[in-house]
Amino acid sequence: MPSPFAFSAVSSYHFLPHQFSLQLFMRTDRLRLRAVVDGDAPRIALLAGDWDVASMTGRLPFPYSEAAAHQWIHGVEEREKVFGIEHEGDLIGICGFTSDRNGDAELGYWIGKPYWERGFATEAASAVMTYGYTKAGVRRFVCKHFSGNPGSARVIQKLGFKYIGSTTGWCEAQQCELPALTYERRRPWAMAIRALAS
Repeated sequence: MPSPFAFSAVSSYHFLPHQFSLQLFMRTDRLRLRAVVDGDAPRIALLAGDWDVASMTGRLPFPYSEAAAHQWIHGVEEREKVFGIEHEGDLIGICGFTSDRNGDAELGYWIGKPYWERGFATEAASAVMTYGYTKAGVRRFVCKHFSGNPGSARVIQKLGFKYIGSTTGWCEAQQCELPALTYERRRPWAMAIRALAS
């Protein structure tokens, strides 16, 4: 069975259509990734409102209300590509990236606690990165995790990121700067060729 982390296995991801819109979605072996919509706010507030989730992210506030979720959904900027992660019809988390004009993008994700340790973050992030490399002009992904988040460290390792240094990062839930580790992953040559062809 092919590895779910192999970026060359692009054929396992289905992109529709080329431009990011409400119609864009991707499928992996177990997940459906699609645009986040207003009706997702209650589920986002429920899952992201868990301290164990929010306290390991940079941007999630705590507590996290439905009103805050609605505000976030309506505030997603054009340079952000955000996907709701569905498993068996239920929203289980969010994955996406924020890109700049130089082809760099920062990857971010969170998974609801009931769905931890099942490989969903890695599977979703792999698909989102493939989309970024082949359809959104990303040449390099960067990401970071707080030092106290070994689960995210494992995801980043499985995705093939290279460690580039220590830093700090703001945690909205904890309202402070925390020690963090930073990583990068450059676009593979095969995906660069695919991006030029599309």
